Amino acid sequence: MPSYRTARAAEDVQRELSDIMRTLKDPRVSGLLSIVKLELAGDYSHCKVYVSSMEGLEQTTGAVEGLTSAAGFIRREIGARLKLRKTPQFHFIADNGIEQSAVLGQKMRDLGLLNKTEEDEPDGQPD
Repeated sequence: MPSYRTARAAEDVQRELSDIMRTLKDPRVSGLLSIVKLELAGDYSHCKVYVSSMEGLEQTTGAVEGLTSAAGFIRREIGARLKLRKTPQFHFIADNGIEQSAVLGQKMRDLGLLNKTEEDEPDGQPD
């Protein structure tokens, strides 16, 4: 379990990293790209970043290649923006969590599980 300080630093790194990702000029790192999960080591030496895209796993894999090639630039920017004891090395990992949740949401809509309205509830209060 990470300490409070490491968890707070991980949140800061995630916030700054998402801002840096929007400013990258690599065409592979475009579109709806988001950080699903970020794991920062306790000594701040390594950081695993799980990245997902709405366009699918192929787009995410291409974005991971672009982010890996820009890892040095990203590390320098994080070091300049945050005052950490050590600037972590970034390891980007493709994840299809957003795509899976979109498919699951569509299946739930098709089954009618997400289409409940307030009129369907007997007391007007959703469960």
